[in-house]
Amino acid sequence: MSKIINLNEALKHYFGFDTFKGDQEAIIRSVLDGKNTFVLMPTGGGKSLCYQLPSLLMDGVAIVISPLIALMKNQVDFISNLSEHEGTAHFLNSSLTKSAIDQVKSDIKSGLTKLLYVAPESLTKEENIEFLRTVKISFYAIDEAHCISEWGHDFRPEYRRIRPIINEIGDAPLIALTATATDKVRNDIKKNLCITDAVEYKSSFNRPNLYYEVRPKTRDIDKDIVRFIKQHPGKSGIIYCLSRKKVEDLAEVLRANDIKAAAYHAGLESSKRSETQDDFIMERIDVIVATIAFGMGIDKPDVRFVIHYDIPKSLEGYYQETGRAGRDGGEGICLAFYSYKDLQKLDKFMEGKPVAEQDIGRQLLQETAAYAETSLCRRKMLLHYFGEHYDKDNCQNCDNCLHPSTKIDAKEQLVIALQAILAIKENFRSDYVIDFITGRDTNEIVAHKHHELEEFGAGEDENPKIWNPVIRQALIAGYLKKDVDNYGLLKVTAEGKKFIKKPQTFMVAEDHEFNDDDDAATTEGGTSALDPTLSSMLYDLRRNWSRKLERPPYVIFQDVSIDQMATEFPVTLEELKNIQGVGDGKTRQPYAKAFVELIKKYCEENDIERQYDLRIRTRAKDSMRKLKILQNIDRRIALDDIANALGIDFEELLDELEGIVVYSGNRINIDYFLDEIMDPADVADIYEFFREQETDDLEAAYEEFGNDISENEIRLVRIKFISEMAN
Repeated sequence: MSKIINLNEALKHYFGFDTFKGDQEAIIRSVLDGKNTFVLMPTGGGKSLCYQLPSLLMDGVAIVISPLIALMKNQVDFISNLSEHEGTAHFLNSSLTKSAIDQVKSDIKSGLTKLLYVAPESLTKEENIEFLRTVKISFYAIDEAHCISEWGHDFRPEYRRIRPIINEIGDAPLIALTATATDKVRNDIKKNLCITDAVEYKSSFNRPNLYYEVRPKTRDIDKDIVRFIKQHPGKSGIIYCLSRKKVEDLAEVLRANDIKAAAYHAGLESSKRSETQDDFIMERIDVIVATIAFGMGIDKPDVRFVIHYDIPKSLEGYYQETGRAGRDGGEGICLAFYSYKDLQKLDKFMEGKPVAEQDIGRQLLQETAAYAETSLCRRKMLLHYFGEHYDKDNCQNCDNCLHPSTKIDAKEQLVIALQAILAIKENFRSDYVIDFITGRDTNEIVAHKHHELEEFGAGEDENPKIWNPVIRQALIAGYLKKDVDNYGLLKVTAEGKKFIKKPQTFMVAEDHEFNDDDDAATTEGGTSALDPTLSSMLYDLRRNWSRKLERPPYVIFQDVSIDQMATEFPVTLEELKNIQGVGDGKTRQPYAKAFVELIKKYCEENDIERQYDLRIRTRAKDSMRKLKILQNIDRRIALDDIANALGIDFEELLDELEGIVVYSGNRINIDYFLDEIMDPADVADIYEFFREQETDDLEAAYEEFGNDISENEIRLVRIKFISEMAN
């Protein structure tokens, strides 16, 4: 059939395009020839055309199974605008009234409808199965086919039922399409749909116009994001968060800072979600803050940035979400914030799930952590994950390539790693391998008696931070491979065995360290913008005032405050209030004026052009909560009663109090509560501990007192200490 159709004329007639993109023409011919077809094509590659055009040229109606109602509506509207007749495309889902469903069925029966979009849930309804049995079906298209696989980033159990339902309705050729799929996911899809014979088309995953960067997630993340958006005024962007609450909170922070933003998540009314989508497409708002549900099927080619507030659960999810940037080929900035604590939270969320599901989830999380922490080219690492080789060492468009880390020749370390993997019979994952190499006699290693092997601890004298990058780069170089079907076990390849016999240069950079308490200011490229000379002068000034007032240096100003001063150059007391850990109380201290005068003099003598940062305005809700807490403390209400009244747990209240006292420089009196719950001697001991320390680090206090005194009690005394001594 395809041989007698001039596809270029059909493309021009229906869609107005002169030429096909990439493999589109070959894919369409495969569908027209009645072949089962599998399409792996990145976001923006033109997947929908691969089933839309053949449906218009073939007899019968094409059934398109799609997971999102919004996607269906957009595509039906698009086809309707191309067609001379109403009803060329329809969708069938729970949003339709009975009369609307009757109209859809009438148009299909008459032969008018060429494309029918169906949600998998609607496809399984008995009345729809009965109706579709009476209809000539040209082919089935399974969009977002990765939803079939438990190894995919968006697994949906109802997708597993698609093949049995198709068998009930009636056989026809099938095309499965996805924007993200590893080899494991791809095989899973074809097996489940019974199309192992499918003709396969795999487009390159490389998006050269996308810039990838990972930054440490600090307490100032909201400020970082506001600053970033202000540096890209009027540009369209999407920010992904994992929780609905964070979506709402961040959208409110952005609006408070004059950024046109809206929240989008499944908890909103469908009408509100549709309105938000339309506002984004029509550019009435610039930024959408969303959970992962947003963006699939949104045809907005000029999204200029995608920010991940929380690191995603898998690299497939990350790739698909970043793929919504720069679909027009223009600039696309993909910025992710990473904290190991977030990874631990995601891991904890898996508790209670079936063991197999937990194992899959943890493997996917490990891949995400590896991507975030690596110093390798991010593009190279992403493409390798999807089974594609990228032969350049520097892509010139990611943070690691623009700011490369120093590399060392790790050929000896690689030999140690390869020999270790062979010694333990290639039966373990990378974390076990690293424990074995570094000589950690864990319970698991002892149980397998691997601590008795000659290779145990062969790398214990090396820098322990080198082993993760050695293994990751060995995977990319082809010396190792990961057996995904068997829990990600590491296997030595033939090339790896050759390397053991004849080692050669193997350059490796250590992974990035992500300190969860790192609050150093960063530039857009992720490197420190701190002025080291001014920083040194400010630390000297702090020491002088510390001796003069006989107080620990951090009581004058915390390190994070000094570092921020050396980055943002506040030259008035009003500007000093914008520095983290500085409130009205601090600015009234005698030393505050000395600090701003030193900074002002330094700026004048060194001709420094200040780009003084805006103060990020908080949400009204946050301000009201802080006000209520302060009012209740003034009334001497028990802190646990305050937490209950606000509907938060006690740890959250302590977070709020630390924000009020430690990080904003305010003064409060909680003696009345401490007198009720703690032994005065314990309070005095902890207080004296902080007075004598060079730091107010809680970890040190936990180590000192943790066996006898709870963490919450230690935090409370620290709040009292900072309030009295520093503010």
